[in-house]
Amino acid sequence: MQFIQTCLKDSLVPGSFVVADYMVFALMLVVSAAVGVYFAWTDRDQRSSGDFLMGGRRLTALPVSLSLTASFMSAITVLSNPAEVYRYGANIGFYGISYVLTMVITSEVFLPVFYRLSITSTYEYLELRFNRTTRLLGTGLFIVQTILYTGIVIYAPALALNQVTGMDLWGAVISTGVVCTFYCTLGGLKAVVWTDVFQLGVMLAGFLSVIIRSVVLKDGVLPIISDSQEGGRLNFWDFDTNPLRRHTFWTISIGGTFVWVSIYGINQAQVQRYISCKSITHARLSLYINLLGLLSILLCSVFAGMCLFSVYKDCDPWTAGQVSAPDQLMPYLVMDILRDYPGLPGLFVAAAYSGSLSTVSSSINALAAVTVEDLIKPYTNMSEKHLSWTSKGLSLIYGVLCIGMAGLASLMGGILQAAISIFGIIGGPLLGMFTLGVLCPFANSKGVLLGLMSGLVVSLWLGIGAQIYPPTPAMTRPLSLTTEGCNFTTTDSFNWTSTVQPTQPTSFTTAPVNRTDDNWYSLSYLYFSPIGTIITISVGLLVSLFTGGWKVTVESRLTLTKEDTTLYHLVKFFKDTKGQLDLTRDRERFDGTNPGFCDVELDLTKRNIPA
Repeated sequence: MQFIQTCLKDSLVPGSFVVADYMVFALMLVVSAAVGVYFAWTDRDQRSSGDFLMGGRRLTALPVSLSLTASFMSAITVLSNPAEVYRYGANIGFYGISYVLTMVITSEVFLPVFYRLSITSTYEYLELRFNRTTRLLGTGLFIVQTILYTGIVIYAPALALNQVTGMDLWGAVISTGVVCTFYCTLGGLKAVVWTDVFQLGVMLAGFLSVIIRSVVLKDGVLPIISDSQEGGRLNFWDFDTNPLRRHTFWTISIGGTFVWVSIYGINQAQVQRYISCKSITHARLSLYINLLGLLSILLCSVFAGMCLFSVYKDCDPWTAGQVSAPDQLMPYLVMDILRDYPGLPGLFVAAAYSGSLSTVSSSINALAAVTVEDLIKPYTNMSEKHLSWTSKGLSLIYGVLCIGMAGLASLMGGILQAAISIFGIIGGPLLGMFTLGVLCPFANSKGVLLGLMSGLVVSLWLGIGAQIYPPTPAMTRPLSLTTEGCNFTTTDSFNWTSTVQPTQPTSFTTAPVNRTDDNWYSLSYLYFSPIGTIITISVGLLVSLFTGGWKVTVESRLTLTKEDTTLYHLVKFFKDTKGQLDLTRDRERFDGTNPGFCDVELDLTKRNIPA
């Protein structure tokens, strides 16, 4: 209660949080912590690091799929996607195409290899396929980028929500960081997965509360769609192939696919979840069920952005100086339209922080996993019991580091955007590195290392150049906003009645004001990842060929084989049966070489399902 009173006393924003809102937010934290306590108690006899970090590899498809979706969503996404639609239009809906392609590529290319090897750390694969140097390099890049990004994920939404809702900034940062570290340290991967399931429900509920209230205010869905159409927000038919354009069908669908494959295909935080499933079929199902979750969240965030524009189409709060950054638009809308419903603003804030918790918990667990598997286990002879306690200690240490990084992020100012860009830039070269290992049997360690360094240099060069020479409005094409309908009359209402005079939005670029030219530094940020991947693969292949890569013999278990793919078995099935469905004969011919299908047969047998 003392925390609540302090937050209310320090609040400077009219219509800020009330006790009911803080109670909803606190309930979310309490439930998340309780899940950690529950799994710490039920798994109190676990004696191995594998049980703690991988859930004993006994997880099923549904909770893992929901955890994958929640881990993908951060508070930055919850706040930024609607603001993106508000400023640039709904063409980010094309991300749905990249999600579909990502799940297919991950399921058919990377999952079979990682699952077959039963690895804990994704980077363990690099040593099996190449050498220890590649493994340590990959691990180091992952640890640095994850700690940096996690700190930003904690701080950035807290700052946006603090400035709009009046919620105590550091109280929220520290409380979410401590609770997240608490249940990660106690419950391990199981706690992370099941809290993600709960937090995903909170995120959807927060979005729906805003959407439903907006629909009521605008007398239906059709007026919102009509307003968005008239305001140019339904810009789905932009097929411009110019790579300098920030968002088009091609940049989002192609560039987005590379970005998300680098997350789902090779990133430890995601891979660790689906290879913890009890069978490869459950792992594949978790990816495709997760796809439904991603599309649902995308649809909600895009429509929430359309609601945001419809409500404020005649009086833009950003141009009017009511908010200082676009990420504050959604919290402002919430405090405006839901201020008469105590608890609902708290629900939305709980949704935003649930995004932070799910991302941070996934990162902490993944950081502990790679540290134990890549930096401790190969160089010590610790018992499994000691490794389990070490894993818990590392979860605590990384949690504290992430909270500390949030404090450092508060001092970074304009570097935040650059740091987030660098996080994506590093993923492209790493994706190229793993792709060489999985798909190119003649790739060797020399080629991979030189390819990775070349990809990092080029992608970082482009990324840093883009910060110095950002694209012009002609390439980003922000849509028009107006303050003509604002009524600046009183000082006590959120509904655009402040005595503050309208001002122009502050500039977020460092480019010369009068610059009108575009160059390759203005390349769409979504192309940084594919360029890094392509450079890494190209250089890696050339160097491997010139250094005797064709003479290298690689174990078949370390590369993708045709028998690993679903397509191979579908073609084989129809070829053998000549289009006639005969499950009995198919079962007799099945030799079980592909673990992705043999467990289906076992499940059918156990359930006594007739052929």
